[in-house]
Amino acid sequence: MYSICLVEDDEKIRYELNELLTKYGYACTCAADFDNLPAEVLGSGCDLVLLDINLPRFDGFYVCREVRKRSAVPIIMVTSRDGDADELMSINLGADDYISKPYNPQILLARIESLLKRTYKNDAAAVLSHGGLTLDIAAGHASYDGKSAELTRNESRMLHLLIRNAGHIVSRTDLIDALWQTDEFIDDNTLTVNIHRLRSKLADIGAEDFIKTRRGQGYSV
Repeated sequence: MYSICLVEDDEKIRYELNELLTKYGYACTCAADFDNLPAEVLGSGCDLVLLDINLPRFDGFYVCREVRKRSAVPIIMVTSRDGDADELMSINLGADDYISKPYNPQILLARIESLLKRTYKNDAAAVLSHGGLTLDIAAGHASYDGKSAELTRNESRMLHLLIRNAGHIVSRTDLIDALWQTDEFIDDNTLTVNIHRLRSKLADIGAEDFIKTRRGQGYSV
């Protein structure tokens, strides 16, 4: 299941989008901290961002630029303004697609599906690799040096977020938020237990010390 991060300040539109995308089999997370949107988007571990341009604090152009500095996650820009300037700016900042409001929901779904297929064309399940370790999200397992380990949904989400942000520190708060999206409440102690179990499974297949603790900051790979 692909995950989509919705960045939309209009509560009614956000609700309708969430309902639409969930109905068609996507997992959705809605950005809520408009003072710190780039970090929230990056911390979501999503597979695609649906990003409105007109936002209350920082506009979508700023968010797109900041996210693109750290991630290649596909971004679709959405605007209610009419004109070529927004589309040109979006493309120049690294957005992958652009759609204007009001849009036909079926056209939006088609664009999302097309972009996801192009981005993850080699594996519709979005297989990620880093440092010799491969994560197959759909199958729920990690492999290293010819060995594999079965992962729980939470373990897959944690590893997915860490690999998507390889080379950068992922805070404990971002990891907790990513796990919370599974409809389970994950507190700080539970996160520690999940990290320990994930590390143990990776060590069993030879990937010891794959996850590094950044004391007082979070984790990285």
